[in-house]
Amino acid sequence: MRFLDRRHGGRLLAERLEPFRERSPIVLGLARGGVPVAAEVARALGAPLEVMVVAKLGAPECPEYALGAIAEGGASFVDLDAMREAGVDEDELAALAERHAGEVARRVALYRGRRALPDVTGRTVLVVDDGVATGASARAAARAARERGADRVVLAAPVIAAESVPELLADFDEVVAVETPDPFLAVGIWYERFGQVPDDEVLGCLPLEREDGGRLEPEPSPPSPEEQALAIPPPSPPLRDGERGGSRRTRRPRPR
Repeated sequence: MRFLDRRHGGRLLAERLEPFRERSPIVLGLARGGVPVAAEVARALGAPLEVMVVAKLGAPECPEYALGAIAEGGASFVDLDAMREAGVDEDELAALAERHAGEVARRVALYRGRRALPDVTGRTVLVVDDGVATGASARAAARAARERGADRVVLAAPVIAAESVPELLADFDEVVAVETPDPFLAVGIWYERFGQVPDDEVLGCLPLEREDGGRLEPEPSPPSPEEQALAIPPPSPPLRDGERGGSRRTRRPRPR
């Protein structure tokens, strides 16, 4: 299926994440596109929402080709195979990371100001994005959550490439999606509307600090006319091994 926009995708994703409500999760939306999705998930689950800032490290000759990613706080993920394919050595990658670190710091200051990331020690963390192709940014975010003491880290997105799920489970305890297509092609083709998310929209999704140190939650966004006209289907049954497409919730195998 195609989603009307990120908020529609987030509402459908929240249905798949309902079993996590009892774990009192913390929702981290990946800036920028994952934040509107995460806002719908957090609202539906009654969970706290915060933004996680990550930056993809794109190949010099082809910025869309991910060599890895860095997350706020210094956590990173590097795809060694992609580096070899692009002919990028460690020094070049370090220079890329240094250039992007300044942008990560700028966005953290813009989105949170003095507000710190919530304490995730011993908690279940839902890392939410609008879609996942290779998952470099998501994997950097997962490592950042682990470094902060998260007990379980779950990746959730409306659409995730089926072929990437096994590798994602190296960093996530579970992977939850509404759709896991194969072939995947690109995140944007699974949305009717998939424009860039401006900073103002990110800020509008996030809680505000009150003068007394508390937090003001943003007002919920009403369903669009298109959503109101849609008959949203019930969740699909779980996939068996070897099946692809449709709703998917995958767990990382536990070591014996």
